Amino acid sequence: MMGGLKIVFRLAWRNLWRNHRRTLSMLAASVVGAWAMIFMTAWMRGMVDDMVKDGVTVLPGHLQIHNPAFRDDPTIANVMATPSGALLEALDRPQVVAWATRVRVPAVVSSERDTAGVTLVGIEPERERDISFVADDLSEGRYLESRDDRGLIVGRKLAEKLETDLGKRVVIMSQDRDNEIADRGFRIVGIFDSKLQQYEEGYVFAGEGTIQELLDIGDAISEVAILGHDYRNVEGLHRMIAEAAGPNLEVLPWHELDSYLGSMLAVMDGFVVVWIVVVFLALSFGLVNTLVMAVFERVREIGLMLALGMTPRSILTQILAESILLLIIGLAIGNLAAWASIEPLKDGIDVSIVGEGMEYFGSAAVVYPALYLKDVILANVVVIVLGFFASLSPAWRASRYDPVRAITKV
Repeated sequence: MMGGLKIVFRLAWRNLWRNHRRTLSMLAASVVGAWAMIFMTAWMRGMVDDMVKDGVTVLPGHLQIHNPAFRDDPTIANVMATPSGALLEALDRPQVVAWATRVRVPAVVSSERDTAGVTLVGIEPERERDISFVADDLSEGRYLESRDDRGLIVGRKLAEKLETDLGKRVVIMSQDRDNEIADRGFRIVGIFDSKLQQYEEGYVFAGEGTIQELLDIGDAISEVAILGHDYRNVEGLHRMIAEAAGPNLEVLPWHELDSYLGSMLAVMDGFVVVWIVVVFLALSFGLVNTLVMAVFERVREIGLMLALGMTPRSILTQILAESILLLIIGLAIGNLAAWASIEPLKDGIDVSIVGEGMEYFGSAAVVYPALYLKDVILANVVVIVLGFFASLSPAWRASRYDPVRAITKV
């Protein structure tokens, strides 16, 4: 059995190189196709990964705990108690990389020149440093020094809109527990430049204790943001935190907090399959044409082999072997070419020139291609399987030749 297959594949290899030009052309097409499938998939994966990672570090985290009514009415009427007991114990387990409490309320910020509606976020500076973008994206001034810091951090776009700058004072207005206007002057101590520009206009950050005092809510908070080890695998972490939080608090994963980001993963998985199939369809025309021409040139030879006792099954296997060998070689070279193309770009590709405005859709100006083994395996398996079925027609026709007619064919 093994000896017969060895002979079949040896003949298939010899027949492939009877017409070097045609085989090399098809091989080149296979290489380009494999490269395109893997490179473009890595590009899109990287773009989606960056969007999700930037999205969860903007504020949501991988999980978020809050009052069940807070999402519909994000005011101090729907605050929660600071974590304690079983919840605090769960937050300190190894599955949790970092967590931070926040007070988040709608507010109005006014300068001497203009006024803007914003989301006011009171943070614990040290905990927030490990979970969100605020400290990392700070470009001017200083970070908050404590939860009672009376300074304010604003985005550059907001500072430009208000015609204010570092060191100047602005007034923050919101509603306190009694629905009365609560206002206080803050000095701008820091300015951040976010990868996602809409956050530069819509968020301001101050010390959590300072905001609790301003709103007269004691130690109450709006939410707890939690960072796990992998945004793609939060189910176990979600179950653990939800159990510890109890029925009176709501625990939501990032893809429910931001449905747009969540849908990106599903869209990406669909895109990968569609892209691979589209590229293969383009390749299949060349593959089938190569096999049809190879069979046509060897009609008399195939007839002679049939007359000498080779079975139709062996002819079928030989033609299919030629197709599979051609695809395997093309995929192997294409895989290496894709890896060689992606590896130098692992530090990122600046697409700001062609992608102006992409930040408003959650995409950063620099894309980091992400090459996943599962995508490479999927591309190779799909091409081999579909290539096998695409080759069946010419192979079947070759195995059905009448030996006498084939030998006498001019």
